[in-house]
Amino acid sequence: MKIKFNGRKNPGFYAEVRTEVDNYFKQNNIGKHANAEMVLKTVFFLSALVGFYLLIVLGGFNMYVNLLLAIVLGMVQAFIGFNVCHDAIHGSYSGKRKVNEILSLSFNLIGANAYVWKITHNQVHHTYTNIPGHDEDLDVAPGLVRLSPQEEMKPMMRYQHLYAFFLYGLASLSWVFRKDYVKFFAKQIGYTDNSNHPKKEYFNLFFYKILYYTVFIVVPLIVMDITWWQFIIGFFMMHWAEGLVLGLVFQLAHVVEGTDFPEPCSEGKVDESWAIHQMMTTANFSRKSAVAKFFCGGLNFQVEHHLFPNICHVHYPEISKIVERVAHRHGVPYHENKTFGGALASHYRMLRKFGKEAEMVLKPVRA
Repeated sequence: MKIKFNGRKNPGFYAEVRTEVDNYFKQNNIGKHANAEMVLKTVFFLSALVGFYLLIVLGGFNMYVNLLLAIVLGMVQAFIGFNVCHDAIHGSYSGKRKVNEILSLSFNLIGANAYVWKITHNQVHHTYTNIPGHDEDLDVAPGLVRLSPQEEMKPMMRYQHLYAFFLYGLASLSWVFRKDYVKFFAKQIGYTDNSNHPKKEYFNLFFYKILYYTVFIVVPLIVMDITWWQFIIGFFMMHWAEGLVLGLVFQLAHVVEGTDFPEPCSEGKVDESWAIHQMMTTANFSRKSAVAKFFCGGLNFQVEHHLFPNICHVHYPEISKIVERVAHRHGVPYHENKTFGGALASHYRMLRKFGKEAEMVLKPVRA
């Protein structure tokens, strides 16, 4: 079923917000792509990746120090995804396509696949945000975690607020060993055709996966003086830390109180324009936090990112003031949690809510 948005409904909001954002860049004589701050962040996080990896492999530390370093390395990989790969794959890092393509490869070097992400995230998620059956970001752990009111209910889901965060941590492992392969060879992703890939992407998929397995599995086992079980614990904890960071930041953008989960009519029509749909289904958090700004790569400004994915995230703090002002002017919702803790608590309550709904339906009614 093809989704159609009602482009005639409140078209003035998107037109006005785009005009004001364009004027902001013109009046301040700045570009929409990476600036010196962005370049410094890129150098910092990529250097951290190499540095922590070499400390683990060549440092000769005891198993407890290496375990701590592995956890930090996992978090660094998540931050690279947020701060470098995400912008590059969207084409917002640079105005030069080649630069974006080269930096996109850093996504492959941390075990994922830039081409698959471009399809599942850029094309599918950004178009069909929070629409069950179309937005695969809602399918974190199908059958175990319920993230929308339309999802099928299972008895176990009544406890999902207790175990969902652990499952979020497994996302990175799934990405490296399973998800990219499944998505690449699937004929459809949601309802989006996925059957025609360039030949070079078949090579890239397997080449970079083998490269990752070699660097992060084979080399440590050969070079380091550790047992196989010590390696498995370290490798697992590295990925669990990475997956948890990824899961928390992405879930706090869409599955929090106030965001909507629209259900298209039988003909596939959504009763809002695409831009209003993004405003209804997306939320920001920690807009004023310097820590969130540095580490989250603009993903704490998801509202602005969904409206302007081709603008580098370092500009979102200023743009957010414009978007909020225009949204209020047009009576359009602008969802925001002031702090990371507040957003996390809101997501936890949503997990309980969707799990409670499952319990209410599945629990026998006493006469």
